[in-house]
Amino acid sequence: MLSIVAPAHCEPLSYELNGNVPEPTISDSHDVIIKVHAASVNPIDLKKAAGVFKIAIKERFPYQIGYDCAGEVTAIGRNVSKLKVGDQVYTRLPEAYRGSWAEYAKCPDRFVAKMPSNMSFAHAAAIPLAALTAMQALQKYKGSLAGKTVFVPAGLSGTGSMACQLAKNVFHAGKVITTVSTSKISRVPELLGEGVVDQIIDYTTESPLKVIPPQSVDFLFDTTGQAMEFLPLMIPSTSLIISIATQPSGTQLQDSGIMDRPDKPKLPWYILMGLNLVDSGRKFYARRSGVEYAYWFMEPNAEDLDALRANVEDGLLRPVVGKQVDIRDIDGVREACKMVFDGKGGVGKTVFRVT
Repeated sequence: MLSIVAPAHCEPLSYELNGNVPEPTISDSHDVIIKVHAASVNPIDLKKAAGVFKIAIKERFPYQIGYDCAGEVTAIGRNVSKLKVGDQVYTRLPEAYRGSWAEYAKCPDRFVAKMPSNMSFAHAAAIPLAALTAMQALQKYKGSLAGKTVFVPAGLSGTGSMACQLAKNVFHAGKVITTVSTSKISRVPELLGEGVVDQIIDYTTESPLKVIPPQSVDFLFDTTGQAMEFLPLMIPSTSLIISIATQPSGTQLQDSGIMDRPDKPKLPWYILMGLNLVDSGRKFYARRSGVEYAYWFMEPNAEDLDALRANVEDGLLRPVVGKQVDIRDIDGVREACKMVFDGKGGVGKTVFRVT
C-alpha cells in the first residue's frame, strides 16, 4: 500500500512516498482495519519522525508517520461488537499502531469511534488528537469552569481552536481569551464562531501580561510553552495551568503512550531524573504563586471520541481545517509538513486526502 514514510530520522523535506508498505491484516480479535480517506498532521508526528525520542526509542525504518485519520472499516476481529464493516470512523492511533498517512490503518477497537455524521472525512480526521488533548486538559480543572476565565494562547492552532470552542460551548466558561497575530484577528469569530472568544489579543503588538488583569485567570491551557511567564495572570489558590508545550516529567514520559510499545523502551536514568527535576522546579515555582501546574499527555480512547462526536453533531465544536494536500503529491506533503514543523502552519489543521 502507499504510505508517507521517513527513510531515517529526518525533517519533512526528506519524507518519501513508499508503495511497498505491507497492508495491515487482522491479527487480534479486537483489531479494526480502516481504509483511510483522510489523515491530519500534528506537530508530534513530525517531531517523532525527526527523532525527538531517539535516545530512548529505537525505531525501524522506513518509519510510518501519523496518528490521526478518518475512513471506512473494511475488516474487524471476531470480538469487535460496537463497529461493523462499512462504518465511517475516526481515531487517534496508539503508538504501537502508528502510521495513519497511508491507505490503510489498524488498531484495537477501544481506540476507534464512529465519526460525526455531519463531517467530511477531511474534517473528521482533523479532530482526534487536538480535540482529545483539549477536552482532557479542560477536565483537569477541579470543579466547574462555568463562568470562569480561560486563557488559551494560539487560538487558531489545531489544539487551541478546539480548546477555545470546548471551553465556551461545552464547559461554559464565562470568558475565553486567546492570542493570534494581526492578520488572523478577524478570522477568530469566522472560524470558531461568534461569541466563542471574548478577548482576542494581538501578540505581535501587545503582551498578554499587560492586557489581561493580574490574578484574573482561572485556567490556562498552555499551547506555547509560556506557562511560567503567565503565572502573574493566575488567580492564587484555585487556578490551574495545564501545559502541552513545556516538557513532561521523566516519570510521565516513561509511563506515557509514546513508550507503550512491544519493545518496551526505557528512558536513560539521567534523562528521566533530569526531566523530573525540571518538572519539579516548575511545580514549585507555580506553587509559590498559589497556582497548580501540570504537564498533560493525551490518552486516546473511543469513549472520549464518542463524546466529541456528540459535541460536533450538536454544533458545539467544529474543526478548523487549513491546508489540504493529496497524499500522492509528495512535494506538497513535504512543504505542508515543513510549515507545521517550522511553526508556520497557518490556521487549524493540515489534512492529507488519501482516498
